[in-house]
Amino acid sequence: MTAPTDLLYSETEDDLRAAVRALLADRAGHQVLLDRIETDDPYVPGLWKSLAGDIGAAGLLVPEELGGQGASHREAAVVLEELGRAVTPLPYLTSAVVATETLLALAGEGGPAAGLLASLASGERVAVLAVPFSTAPHPPVAGGEGIAEGPVRGVADAVAADVFLVARADGLYAVPTADAVVTPLTPLDLTRPLAVVDPGGAGGTRLADGDASRAAVRRGLLAGAGLLASEQLGLAERCLEETVRYTRERHQFNRPVGSFQALKHRMAQLWLDVVGARAAARAAADALATGSPDAPLTVAVAQAYCSKVAVRAAEECVQLHGGIGMTWEHPAHLALKRAKSDQIALGSAGRHQDAIAALMDLPAPR
Repeated sequence: MTAPTDLLYSETEDDLRAAVRALLADRAGHQVLLDRIETDDPYVPGLWKSLAGDIGAAGLLVPEELGGQGASHREAAVVLEELGRAVTPLPYLTSAVVATETLLALAGEGGPAAGLLASLASGERVAVLAVPFSTAPHPPVAGGEGIAEGPVRGVADAVAADVFLVARADGLYAVPTADAVVTPLTPLDLTRPLAVVDPGGAGGTRLADGDASRAAVRRGLLAGAGLLASEQLGLAERCLEETVRYTRERHQFNRPVGSFQALKHRMAQLWLDVVGARAAARAAADALATGSPDAPLTVAVAQAYCSKVAVRAAEECVQLHGGIGMTWEHPAHLALKRAKSDQIALGSAGRHQDAIAALMDLPAPR
């Protein structure tokens, strides 16, 4: 009989959460973010070094023998929950998860993939997979989606990258940013920059052939989609907490607005949604950590559910804050924009629902 999955947080995960939350509260408060997004560079100077190098978060997925921390996706999920809570502009999902998982699929034999992986684990370098941020991990990725035959639009965190992982028809290549042309775009979510990346038709260090590279890219995208659910969970939890806090403090007709029954019902329903999102996100992280054969299904379920919960939580946060929630000075809009952009990142909810139907052999009604 299979033992039940333990989705509770371990003491190690709680300690990691406390360290990351303290760092972000000290260095990346909402006012800091509001000031940064007024510039062309939303990344807080020195924050990546502190999180990736000093705390060691960049190497959580990397085995110790390859220069990492030898942890798992569960610990990385905790980091992403905190980054989601604070809507922090850092290339953690793109570099420490997607690019790192892609390289882990190729690092077993040593070579350039292992060397690059060690530099990512230390936080010394940032790598970004040169695919549109909307690319889903499910087929037809293995059939050619994500292959770069020219400029690639919508690459997340490209402006922070030191090297791009470029999937060409004959394999996967590591292309230094100095050899590529990066053209920034204006995204909805100003805390996660997008860009057009033209890696050129040749050059770079070849990491794998065509078949191996497609499998590696799919592994990276699957891990990214699964742990993106944890970012969405953290965002939703913070939005609910802030909404409850504000409606307790805001008075109307000499009563806290949170005491009105209609608002109580809305927040109670949102709490139930967040609890469900926590279960789905934790299940996805655990499935990835244990190498479960059901990981593609669990990830698809988490994304189909958590992306909607994050958007709803952010919308409720804006609406229940009233007029102040609509202003640029209040951070609610940062959460809403991140939630909306995450909703189509690494596959839309509809794309993941199609994947669930395919994996469970449940054809759509005709």
